[in-house]
Order: sequence, then structure tokens, then C-alpha cells
Amino acid sequence: MQEFSGKKIALPPLSHLNAHGEAQMVDVSEKNVTKREAIATGMITMTHACFTAIQAGDAPKGDVLGTARIAGIMAAKQTSNLIPMCHPLPIKKVTVNFIADANLPGYRIEASVTTKSETGVEMEALTAVSVAALTLYDMAKAMDKGMVISEIQLLKKTGGKSGDYTRQA
Repeated sequence: MQEFSGKKIALPPLSHLNAHGEAQMVDVSEKNVTKREAIATGMITMTHACFTAIQAGDAPKGDVLGTARIAGIMAAKQTSNLIPMCHPLPIKKVTVNFIADANLPGYRIEASVTTKSETGVEMEALTAVSVAALTLYDMAKAMDKGMVISEIQLLKKTGGKSGDYTRQA
């Protein structure tokens, strides 16, 4: 029983803790291999001048969006090296897309990751968005150090024992 705001609430046991309360990697060896997909989103906002330069391909460091896309894909493939207890997964596909939005101004970032495995790829999709946004920041910081990365979230996931999930608006 856990206590929150004076109320005792029964919570399921935490899968990443053993009987002694120590961190452990979850055993997924008995789970079925199924197709799993996760989509994560985020955004980065910046000055109008920085946005215009990136859109025009005039950033001092070169192809900002192309470099950030490659970084996001690479990051998804390295998630188990970055996040403790994540399983290394046989990733089958990663896409990273940038949606330009002059009203922000900035970019909405979306990453999709697909696998056939015993466990899901939510962390890989979230990592892809995060690193893509960080790389975009790095590539454009000479023009705008005040950029803001925000709203990184899981949008959707399919497959697995817990079923499908879609973020509600």
C-alpha cells in the first residue's frame, strides 16, 4: 500500500524492482513476439529569424533537419545503451519527421518505431524525438540559444500484452 495525500492506495508491484527493492531488468523471455509500434511527438520553438534560416537552408552548420533526422534514427537504435533497464530490440523501422509551423515558430517532431519483439518500442520513439530535438538545437544554437524543447510525449503504441494506447486530446 502506498500513501498519497493521506489516502492508502494499492498499487501493483513495480516490475523493475526485485523482492529486495533493488533495480532489475524485467524478464520478457516468456512473452510472445508480436509486431509493436510506437509514435512519439515533441516540439521545438525558436525565433522567427532562426526558423526562416532553417527553412531556407541557410543555417551556419548546414542541413539542420537532415542531421537531426539521422540523429533521431541513430538514437532510437541506441536506446538500450542510454536508458537503464531497456532491452536491446531488433528495430525494423524508424522514421523521424519535422513539421514546420511558422505560427510557433518552430517544428513539431514525430518519430515512429516498429519492431517484432517481446517488448515495446515506446522508449525508442521517445528517445528518437528527444535526440532529434537536441540535435536541431545544437545545429541552430548559433542563431538562437533561447530555443525551447517541449511536449515530448507518447502519442500511440500498438501491440503487446497491455494492448493499444492512443493519447487522448
